[in-house]
Amino acid sequence: MEPDRASRTAGYMAFYRALETARGDMGRISDPLAIHFLDSALARAARLSRVPPLGHLARWLSDLRAPGARTSGIARTWLIDDWLCEVLHHGIDQFVILGAGFDSRAYRLSCVRSIVVFEVDHPATLTVKRERLVRALSQVPTNVRLVAINFNSEDLRNALVNAGFDENRPAVFLWEGVTNYLDAEAVDSVLRLVAACVGRTRLIFTYVHRGAVDGSVVFEGAAQHRRNMERLGEPWTFGLFPEELSAFLRARGLRLEKDLGARDYRRECYGESAEGMKGFDFYHLAMAAVAREPGY
Repeated sequence: MEPDRASRTAGYMAFYRALETARGDMGRISDPLAIHFLDSALARAARLSRVPPLGHLARWLSDLRAPGARTSGIARTWLIDDWLCEVLHHGIDQFVILGAGFDSRAYRLSCVRSIVVFEVDHPATLTVKRERLVRALSQVPTNVRLVAINFNSEDLRNALVNAGFDENRPAVFLWEGVTNYLDAEAVDSVLRLVAACVGRTRLIFTYVHRGAVDGSVVFEGAAQHRRNMERLGEPWTFGLFPEELSAFLRARGLRLEKDLGARDYRRECYGESAEGMKGFDFYHLAMAAVAREPGY
């Protein structure tokens, strides 16, 4: 990512949510705030997509440019929403979003509005986000803390504690669309920080199959998507093999609870229609718990 501008992938994810919102009752998610995070060209496209034929064209063009990215992004957003609200239902009142980008869960999910939310990301991304939130909502809600940090060079624990994070209370950490842009040391550091938290703490996260990162395993569209990310200045730098994930987490103090590939979570979201959706099979969504915590 360029140091003086917001993440471009964050913008594209917001665009996919805006396109889905434009579908109204036919959409899997509703995110009225997403359009406010877009640049003028994407915002115009999102508005035009409210007209059904133009919406179909916009989705088709998006899928042509990045096969599988839109449907994978919407499906995992839908499923993360479900997992998050289920975990929060058990009395957890701290929610940490690592690499928050233009995530809007603090503003659109009722299960999140009454708890403290820490949105952690690069200063450039959070500067843009704050401006857009103020423009759309007049102010950043009082329960939301925007925590600026460079994951590769700054201490996450200190940043969270300084923002008011209570280490003596359980939390839910969300790490969506981030690990594949970090180095191994940064990933390890974050996992150990979560593992050091009190019982009932959960981590919901995504990762990319390591074979897609290094090219050792062929996935449809992966090589092209990897090149696209390099052109955007956001190259993939980290991945994991799914069969090694449980042991990898256990060595860092976490217990794997769920791990779904793109085909699996699209099926959860779209049902039978997911069978015709292709691409992004290298992407995974998982949830882990602090290892010493036996359950809720």
